[in-house]
Amino acid sequence: MKVILIKDVPKLGRRHEIKEVSSGHALNLLIPRGLVIVATPEAIKNLKVQMARVEGEMKVHEELLLKNLKDLDGMTITMSGKASDKGHLFASIHRDEVAIELAKQSHIQVNASSIELDHPIKELGEHKINVTAGSKKTSFKLVVVAGN
Repeated sequence: MKVILIKDVPKLGRRHEIKEVSSGHALNLLIPRGLVIVATPEAIKNLKVQMARVEGEMKVHEELLLKNLKDLDGMTITMSGKASDKGHLFASIHRDEVAIELAKQSHIQVNASSIELDHPIKELGEHKINVTAGSKKTSFKLVVVAGN
């Protein structure tokens, strides 16, 4: 039986993939749990339309990000966090938080996956943050200060 995965299913596949599974597995486990739908011609057509729309949105988002990279180059963003006397943050700063703060302070929307962080930021001070969009790359300075 051909099915379309609605969610990622371990050992079967990723979301939006079309897979061939046994009828019993599909009818008794996958469909009742809402993990798949039957791959009818109409469902496959809808999937292709949905994937084209998502792909178009991603392309527009990437073009907008490329335009914003010029403005972002060399910018300084300041964040604060609770820290010890030695300058260690109690809660590390992740790329999602950097993206949110970047949007607040500079009004530039950056997808968190475009921000390159080798590891979460755990120290006060200045940090160079790289942002990649396609083949373009830029960086900005993140200053973490003690606060709150």
